[in-house]
Amino acid sequence: MCCKFFRTRPGNAFLPAAALLALSLCAGTSAAAVDPAALREALQERVTLLREGRLGPVGREPVMSRSVLPMLYESGGFAARWTDPAHVSALLQALDGLVADGLDPADYHVEELRRRAPRAGGAQTAAEAADFDLLASDALVIALYHLETGKVDPKTIIADWNFNPHPLTDAAIAAAARRAEDTGRIEEEFAAARPDHWMYARGRELLAAYRAIAARGGWPTIPAGPSLKPGMSDPRVPALRARLAAEGDYTGPASADPLYDETLVAAMKAFQERHLLEADGIVGPGVLKEVNVSAEERVNQIRVNLERARWVLHEIGSEDHVLVDIAGYGVRYMHERKPVWQSRAIVGQPFRQTPSFRAEIQYVVFNPTWTVPPTILAKDILPHMKAGSNVLAKKHLKVIDNQGREIDPATLNWSHYTAKNFPYQLRQDPGDDNALGRVKIMFPNPHLVYLHDTPSKSLFDKDRRNFSSGCIRLEKPRELAELVLADPASWNRPAIDAVIDKGEQRTVNLKKRIPVLLIYWTVDQDAAGRAVFKPDVYGQDAVLRAALDRRAPR
Repeated sequence: MCCKFFRTRPGNAFLPAAALLALSLCAGTSAAAVDPAALREALQERVTLLREGRLGPVGREPVMSRSVLPMLYESGGFAARWTDPAHVSALLQALDGLVADGLDPADYHVEELRRRAPRAGGAQTAAEAADFDLLASDALVIALYHLETGKVDPKTIIADWNFNPHPLTDAAIAAAARRAEDTGRIEEEFAAARPDHWMYARGRELLAAYRAIAARGGWPTIPAGPSLKPGMSDPRVPALRARLAAEGDYTGPASADPLYDETLVAAMKAFQERHLLEADGIVGPGVLKEVNVSAEERVNQIRVNLERARWVLHEIGSEDHVLVDIAGYGVRYMHERKPVWQSRAIVGQPFRQTPSFRAEIQYVVFNPTWTVPPTILAKDILPHMKAGSNVLAKKHLKVIDNQGREIDPATLNWSHYTAKNFPYQLRQDPGDDNALGRVKIMFPNPHLVYLHDTPSKSLFDKDRRNFSSGCIRLEKPRELAELVLADPASWNRPAIDAVIDKGEQRTVNLKKRIPVLLIYWTVDQDAAGRAVFKPDVYGQDAVLRAALDRRAPR
């Protein structure tokens, strides 16, 4: 894979389309006026330096495609590739269009390319023509890579990232670049490089819509004050009405009426639903905080999630899979790219985050035992035991040695142990108070994370459900077990209920393993197609946005 570099530039001064076209019309004529042999020699010299890592920047822009560009030029005998003025114009217009993907055209040399584009009647040396040609090809290649796999390498900000990279090779990118250069159909190649998924298309639509809102001035900020409840009168109500109208939650007429009436309350409830807040119509401090997030911030939130989409959507085909929506506190069963089942879920606390990764569901355990994992042992169990609190009895945990024998915890000197040298297992037998509930859905992974039931059912009524130690607790685990087992003759719902009611542990292997994808999305859409903005509970949006806005090695 070629290296990808990007750097933030202050401002983007895009030329009008007519001016852009006029600027580029003479590129081919001027390039053609250069002696072809001299131009080939100049290009060959630059490609050689590029392969050796010794090519300097072209003006202010480094040339980064050290493997793909040599493929392009060597296969064509080092002939110039951007001699057609229409193709140059199409390239610049397509690069400008990358704003619709949440990308910055400045990352693709557009300013330097415009500055170096030949003018009518202007002289151009072979060296100048070669620099322009190489820079244009580099811009094309970098853009294709970013659309295919993302601009930011996820492994640089998510240490345990294990999603399969898009099966992209330098040869494939070179072929796409060659087609684009030969035909001038740059945008067609960009469209083919984008994820072919409705979620990505919808993300681009949302980005355009919220950029338009921001361009109109966004929405008013609502001042702090007492919680606003249905039926109250408050001088902030007209501003709130305008605020909710900006996103389409309120569709009634503008009004200076200070009454928080039923129509506006209904609009607020719609807003709350879209932001994973309790839809009670009450505008308290938490709701007000979401209301006052600016349109510009929503634009950046959408940009960040388009980048995440480029990381993963290429590998999400029509096959059935389970999608864990970490930031949305939910789990979905996906069939032909559409959710056919979903459940509320509880995910990890901010200091014990549910990781983003992919795995395969292999088996289901009914009436599971629970073995305390190392993190909980270190942070929850051992400190209590050393302090003299018999947390084992409270949680009905048994101490088991490596022979499977139960040990009396009173016989152990707990002050001697850490999570690393503790030679026993702490196990909880099946039962109603088991931490895993009655169902455990297993996809072996190094994080020791899985999907499971829980005895703490009341937590599903909370708006923000990040209470676990990393695993995903399911509101409807029996339904998901039936779906993943996919064996209605043997494992329909009555059969599952019967084996659970017996209370005996039972492990059932899936006939066909099912992918499970744990993904951190903070922008989504609901069944009505409305934008859903989720809380960035793990603070990952800010980290990704900083990387997305930075030009640095990929």
